[in-house]
Amino acid sequence: MNKNWKAWLYLLPAIAFLGVFMVYPLVDVFVYSFEEGYNAASQSFWGTGFYNYSYVLHDPYFLQAVKNTFILVIITVPLSTGLALLISVGLNSIKALRELYQTVFFLPYVTNTLAVGLVFMILFKKTAYSDGLINLLIHFFGGQSVDFIDGPYWAKMLVMCIYTVWVVMPFKILILTSALASVRQDYYNAAKIDGTSKWRTFTRITLPMILPMIFYLIITGFIGAFKAYSDEVAIFGTDLNAAGMNTIVGYVYDMLYGDSGGYPSYASAAALILFAIVLTITVINLMISRKNVQY
Repeated sequence: MNKNWKAWLYLLPAIAFLGVFMVYPLVDVFVYSFEEGYNAASQSFWGTGFYNYSYVLHDPYFLQAVKNTFILVIITVPLSTGLALLISVGLNSIKALRELYQTVFFLPYVTNTLAVGLVFMILFKKTAYSDGLINLLIHFFGGQSVDFIDGPYWAKMLVMCIYTVWVVMPFKILILTSALASVRQDYYNAAKIDGTSKWRTFTRITLPMILPMIFYLIITGFIGAFKAYSDEVAIFGTDLNAAGMNTIVGYVYDMLYGDSGGYPSYASAAALILFAIVLTITVINLMISRKNVQY
């Protein structure tokens, strides 16, 4: 019994920290989301109910943000994970200069995302003096220039997806190269003795051994993509609603601090909707991983 008290005493600072900065804010947001007509100045409201949720779910800006977020998630998470796997397998097969290539691929991860976003904006944006490097390449191959930053929706979403893949892929490459290095060489030696092809070796040995890490990257990738906001600001500016490129997190921020902000109840309702979406998708991924992954 004495040992248990000591253990709880050691855990007390961490429990207090989590309670103050995680549990209490979550409970507070939950309460705010049901307070109708909440006034931040007077700390008053005129009723409780589901009006805030109804307003958010019928708000065109929120629906556009949900659409953008889901497109970003559906495209970038599988694409970035697949490309990272291909690059990691290639790096794992290179003996000379492997560390150098790993460092080169990891550089975007340690670079500030806003700085990378500004570089992407310069590459894609048309100005009075230049159509941008990407449009110059399109012209070189006989195509017509496209305004990727202020032009059609598909062009802006294409830039956002490319940028997101570029930013998240270094971390995935680092994790997957480490996972590939941890696979026991004995399995590959046995496959060589049996004359197993490289493809069969990859699908029957390599892939099952690193599958836990792949599912980890998929789950964290979904969570990270649903929280996207600063990336969009770096490319399209702070008025994401005008650009039609807002995300759910951006909508929450606008409701709190934007030009039309000052509505914590609406922001809380949107935040809890996002929480429910992320939680549902995470649980589904965990259920699938338990059935298909041998830890």
